Amino acid sequence: MSYSVAVRALCEFTAKVGDLDLRFTPSPSAQEGIVGHRTVASRRNAHYQNEVALEGEYQQLKVRGRADGYDPDSNRLEEVKTYRGDLAAQPANHRQLHWAQVKVYGWLMCQKLGLSEIDLALVYFDIVGEGETLLNQRFDAPDLEQFFKQQCALFLDWARQEMQHRAARNAGAQSLAFPHADFRTGQRTLAESVYKAVSTGRCLMAQAPTGIGKTIGTIFPQLKALAPQQLDKVFFLTAKTPGRKLALDAAQVLYDSSPELSLRVLELVARDKACEHLDKACHGDSCPLAKDFYDRLPAARQAASQVRLLDQRSLRNVALAHQVCPYYLSQEMARWSDLIVADYNYYFDFGAMLFGLAQLNQWQVSVLVDEAHNLVERARSMYSASLDQYSLKTVRDSAPEALKKPLQRLNREWNALHKDQLAPYQAYAAKPDKLLQALSLCTSAMGDYFNDHPDALTGDLQAFYFDALQWAKVAELFNEHFIFDITKRSFTAKRSSSTLCLRNVVPAEFIRPRLTAARSSVLFSATLSPRHYYADLLGLPADTAWVDVESPFKAEQLQVSIVERISTRFVHRQASLEPIVALIAQQFAAQPGNYLAFFSSFDYLQQVAQLLAERHPQIALWLQSRGMAEAERQAFLDQFTPHSQGIGFAVLGGAFGEGIDLPGARLIGAFIATLGLPQLNPVNEQMKQRMGAIFGAGYDYTYLYPGIQKVVQAAGRVIRSQQDRGVVMLIDDRFGEQRVRQLLPKWWTLK
Repeated sequence: MSYSVAVRALCEFTAKVGDLDLRFTPSPSAQEGIVGHRTVASRRNAHYQNEVALEGEYQQLKVRGRADGYDPDSNRLEEVKTYRGDLAAQPANHRQLHWAQVKVYGWLMCQKLGLSEIDLALVYFDIVGEGETLLNQRFDAPDLEQFFKQQCALFLDWARQEMQHRAARNAGAQSLAFPHADFRTGQRTLAESVYKAVSTGRCLMAQAPTGIGKTIGTIFPQLKALAPQQLDKVFFLTAKTPGRKLALDAAQVLYDSSPELSLRVLELVARDKACEHLDKACHGDSCPLAKDFYDRLPAARQAASQVRLLDQRSLRNVALAHQVCPYYLSQEMARWSDLIVADYNYYFDFGAMLFGLAQLNQWQVSVLVDEAHNLVERARSMYSASLDQYSLKTVRDSAPEALKKPLQRLNREWNALHKDQLAPYQAYAAKPDKLLQALSLCTSAMGDYFNDHPDALTGDLQAFYFDALQWAKVAELFNEHFIFDITKRSFTAKRSSSTLCLRNVVPAEFIRPRLTAARSSVLFSATLSPRHYYADLLGLPADTAWVDVESPFKAEQLQVSIVERISTRFVHRQASLEPIVALIAQQFAAQPGNYLAFFSSFDYLQQVAQLLAERHPQIALWLQSRGMAEAERQAFLDQFTPHSQGIGFAVLGGAFGEGIDLPGARLIGAFIATLGLPQLNPVNEQMKQRMGAIFGAGYDYTYLYPGIQKVVQAAGRVIRSQQDRGVVMLIDDRFGEQRVRQLLPKWWTLK
């Protein structure tokens, strides 16, 4: 049995020492890095070999990688590193790592060509000035061979441990039994479809109703496929925290049913939630957990590898026991875990860590996208960017002298851009090239300044810098799938300010490569209809499989009524208050218990709640409020007990419209007084136009489909188990329209 490792991964394991230090940042983007490498290669002679594939062996280790370039005329192997700012500020342990990489490549090249010696060069390419700094040294092949063997020997014990773990993992997964006595209705169909998708290497869209156990029904078949499909990792990606918790709970169920299961499960959380010292910077002079991080990492990594379920709490315990940063320990353990539970952005974002690691290490991965209907909006936000002029003003007022001129120039171009705009909102066909030039000069100046003054990388200046980099990045990708718009605020006749947005409308071109890079991607949700809407917007391959899983519930469990006599349109809102209150009171009197009432806005919600409180003071009311913190949301839900009776008022599409679980008597019904349509505003109207131009169905893609999806999700809160019974009232005359009814779940019997 052999263990394959990339040169970079080997050296990152063996040659990283000293402090964690993020001051020599930000490093150039991947795209800037590629351009930098190409520029260097273009300056070399005609015999120069670019991207040289190399491999070698040491005992059970196979070491592989691509050297950046080799010049046979001068017998020089080059490792190119792009950077911005002052090279003198580069920490010594970064340089040490780079030398380790080029020395390993050097030996592999000597071995390949039978060389007795070779020149090794680190080429540092400044992406701003495009200058090269070349550090060259001649090495004898025996010395490089000895260095190579030394690095391999340092890694070998860990590699053997990993091989043993993988063998035990695969054997355990092969013999793993389903953790429950039997599959629920529809759960077996889902599990079989997932297994088939990963076995054939296809994408799968699975529409599976609430209550069938989607989490275990998707994870279990992926684990069964680990060995036969030679999978390295399974990524379980979620939109929200409750989704992560369900996946971790499912892992615990598997451990409980199979105590010997050798499976490492890791939860990844956002940096601000994992950080122990939010007031400190990420380097050894500021944060004690960054001090000597790489020296302490081996022991922390070893300890973490022995914990099967590395959720946030367990990982934090290991990290603090070894005095290392929990966030960066979790990043390290992503390399050594089998099932990784994380937010969408860890795989789909521009700089997504899991996607980057999978590409770098050539992992065979399978991706599970939980509650995939959320991916459309989340992806749009990942690939969009916004810049506010007020933020620029704040930064200009306190900027250091070196940045005043580029910031002022940016402000002048900004004012010129919106000067002639009369309406508060305006969309434009082309991106603003002059402003982008000013922005590029500004970010370069800021990057140089931060490299010289790393402690300045805080507060408003840092926030504006990162926003500007994101804006510039999105602007490079701008095409017909984006909208550029300006929202202008006038203070006086002569003074105005604006927000500049680059809005992604169709994220398909960014999502598709991530889905197809995996062995298999499974997108599952209770609401993935209509199929073509999600396929179009998420860029699903043409051969994507589809399964619409049978509901475990019988139609008689859920009484669905369409109340066509009431219109909830904005113009009819006042007239709707009385009949809605009467309807709620009537249902509550006939069947007392806990209900949720959903509305299109907080204003609408409060008007109905106020009238209901006046007319029927005996009914307990619980109201969602704007900007509820997590503890407040939990307190709202805690009022729904098996013995309480009352009505919770919530906004459709908000925190209580999906992802909450109130089984049995905790919730027996829902009133949905809205079609869920997104707000009619200039931005959505622009989206409608663009969707119409691309797909020929602007209204449906912008308003109808997202609206009905929210309605179905909210209705799904009522029936959570095969024992539950409940009522749903869809309040609006438009629910009676044929094209709307077609979008509702097939198992519902509509009255």
